[in-house]
Amino acid sequence: VQLQASGGGLVQAGGSLRLSCAASTSRFTFEDYVIGWFRQAPGKEREGVSCIRSGDGNTYYADSVKGRFTISSDSAKNTVYLQMNSLKPEDTAVYYCAADRRTSIHLLCYYGMDYWGKGTLVTVSS
Repeated sequence: VQLQASGGGLVQAGGSLRLSCAASTSRFTFEDYVIGWFRQAPGKEREGVSCIRSGDGNTYYADSVKGRFTISSDSAKNTVYLQMNSLKPEDTAVYYCAADRRTSIHLLCYYGMDYWGKGTLVTVSS
């Protein structure tokens, strides 16, 4: 699977952004994958932000983004979205989308996945 992330940018604190992750699958279908968003800020470890398995709608959110971020998927477009509201300066990071065919969404979203796209930078100014 190949992943293309987009939608990053500069936004003021309290603002919103929507990230998109377009997946190109060959052997397996979009619904076979858990797709998620991870982020890494300068000097910090990578963090799993939110993940979704479109086949059954199962989702995972990190505590730091619960109530502010919403993940969704569009199987017709093979695309996963991350709607980010009430953004804070501490949300500033490079955001990566990733995919995996294994099934444990919580473990995948915590430890990482097999396939990665290039990142998109989100900068939240105070």
